Amino acid sequence: MANINVRVDDYVRDALESRAQEEGVTLSEYVRELLREAVVPVWKRPADTHGDEEAPESIDFMDRKVLSLLHRILARVLPEDANGEDGDLEYQLRRAHVLEQGYTGEYWMEAAGFATELSKQDSKRVSDILQMFRILSFSILQLNDEGTPLDDAVAERLAYRGFDFNHPLEEQMASYVQHLVDDDKWSELKPFLDDHDGGNSHFPMLETYSRMLTVYRRVMETRERRHLSDAYKLSAEELQSIADERIHPSNR
Repeated sequence: MANINVRVDDYVRDALESRAQEEGVTLSEYVRELLREAVVPVWKRPADTHGDEEAPESIDFMDRKVLSLLHRILARVLPEDANGEDGDLEYQLRRAHVLEQGYTGEYWMEAAGFATELSKQDSKRVSDILQMFRILSFSILQLNDEGTPLDDAVAERLAYRGFDFNHPLEEQMASYVQHLVDDDKWSELKPFLDDHDGGNSHFPMLETYSRMLTVYRRVMETRERRHLSDAYKLSAEELQSIADERIHPSNR
């Protein structure tokens, strides 16, 4: 067990000693229990209860005032028989009351349903991955049309597999892909999402995609330097080099 030396004022030490005697324990045991309570949660609210975003420990006064007002406005405009996700009049007034009284232990309700932000970098990674697979699919179709189809096993390794819903970041990326498809930005992926649980790969894919993306970028940079007329039609050899990245280096 580790030791911690803490200097405190005499009156603080006396107060702690008095409390320890009231509890029937030594001063050391009493302080140790206080420290344990401060850093070890007795119970952690399940993540799926209120989304992924951490609840705020404190809310600025003006923000409390604005949020409280919004709850009160919503309470007045909801139908009398409201029972949807926004609750009813009583529910919204209780939320306003929590904010007005400063019950920080209940602030988690203000974060309920909010996911942690998907960073710009990770959002761009998703777009880059989707763009890569779009070019791969186009190139495979072009080879088929030319009568020189790619080997089925290679084509299979170049197919988009979605993201793993059991991995926090990948699940969020999958959700972002679904949003993009619903927004008609990657409509060609809709059949895949419909047939594969919304794009659930059931296995971590981000590391694999990252390896493929590294080689894909290298291939595209080479093609641009060569000023090829059809920069988006990859050769069988180039496709093979990207497909090889599906296999982890340690297993090659």
